[in-house]
Amino acid sequence: MAGVTLKGVQKRFDKTVVIKDLDLEVKEHEFMVLVGPSGCGKSTALRMIAGLEEISGGTITIGDRVVNDLPPKDRDIAMVFQSYALYPHMTVRQNLEFGLKIRKMPRAEIDKLVNNTAQMLGIDHFLDRKPRELSGGQRQRVAVGRAIVRQPAVFLFDEPLSNLDAKLRVQMRAEIAKLQHRLQTTTIYVTHDQVEAMTMGQRVAVLKDGDLKQVGTPMELYDKPANVFVASFIGTPPMNLFAATITEGGATLTTAKFTFPVPASLRSMTAKHDGLKVVVGIRPENILETGVEGRGETAPIEAEVEIAEPLGNEVIVHARAGDALLVAKLEPHRVPKLGEKLSLFVELDSLHLFDAETERRLE
Repeated sequence: MAGVTLKGVQKRFDKTVVIKDLDLEVKEHEFMVLVGPSGCGKSTALRMIAGLEEISGGTITIGDRVVNDLPPKDRDIAMVFQSYALYPHMTVRQNLEFGLKIRKMPRAEIDKLVNNTAQMLGIDHFLDRKPRELSGGQRQRVAVGRAIVRQPAVFLFDEPLSNLDAKLRVQMRAEIAKLQHRLQTTTIYVTHDQVEAMTMGQRVAVLKDGDLKQVGTPMELYDKPANVFVASFIGTPPMNLFAATITEGGATLTTAKFTFPVPASLRSMTAKHDGLKVVVGIRPENILETGVEGRGETAPIEAEVEIAEPLGNEVIVHARAGDALLVAKLEPHRVPKLGEKLSLFVELDSLHLFDAETERRLE
C-alpha cells in the first residue's frame, strides 16, 4: 500500500489553466474523495495521478517514488472508469484475468485471485457471461473486480456510478465503501455528487475552477465550511446565504429586510468586525417552525411559502422572506400550502459568517 502526495501540481492546455498549484496528501489506506462541479479539474487531477495526462508543473509521489515521468503501467495503480471499459468480446472471467496474464502470472495464482475476487463481489455465478449479458450494476462490479484482482497500491475511481439508477447507486456506493474498508487499499474517488462524497469519503477534497477550496472529514466540511463555495456546495438542500452587515458594535446582523441579534457564542468574534459586510449562512434544518427549548437562542422570521416538498420524514419548504429566498426542513406533521404565511425561528448559534469580500469564514 502507498500514500499519494501532490505538490504544486499544475495542468495547462495551451493558455487555459485547469489545475492551479494543487497540494494534496492522501494518506496510506485512506479513502479520499475529490468532489466539485463539472469542469473543476477533479477528473483531470485523477488522470494525472494515473499517468493518463502529463502534468504541467509540480510533483506527484506514490509511496516513496516520484512518478511524474513513469508510464501508467509502472505506477502500481488500478483505475475504474465511468464507462466500465470492459472488453465486449471477452467473458467476465477473461476480463478479470486479462491484466494478470499480461504480467505473466502463473495460471494457478490467476485462478485463485479471480475466483476470490468474483466471490467477494458476488459475480462468481456469471463468470462465463459476456458484458452485454449483464446489467449495469453487474458490469460495474466486474470493472471494480478487474481493479481489485491486480492488488494495486492505489485504487482510482472516476465517477464509476454515474451511469446507474438512483437505487443501484446507493447500493453500489455502500458496497465500494465496505470493500475499501476490508481491503484497506489507498483509494481516490472522483464524483460530482456531494451526497456520494459525504457518505463514502473518510476525507473529502472540494475543488472549484482548479482550486482546492477545502479538505476535511465530511462533518468538518458540513459544520465548518471554510468559504462560501463549500458552504453552498456541501449539504442537501444547500445552505441559505444572505448578504448582511455587522452593526451595533457586533451585536446585530442587518440585512435589507430583517435583523438578527448576534448570539452570545459569536459576539466576541463579531465585535472585532463592526461595520463589516458579511454573508450569513444558515442550514435548512436550523430553521424551525416553532421555538424549541434546549436549542439555544432563536430569532423569528416571517416567510411566505412558494414550494412545499413532502418527503415523508420531512417537508422541504421554499419560502420568501422579504426579497430573500430561504429553504427550511420542517417536521412532517403537515404540508404548508402555497402562499401560506409561516412564522419561523432561526437557530442563532448555528449561523455561519463569511467575509463578503474574501468569502472566507470568519473565525
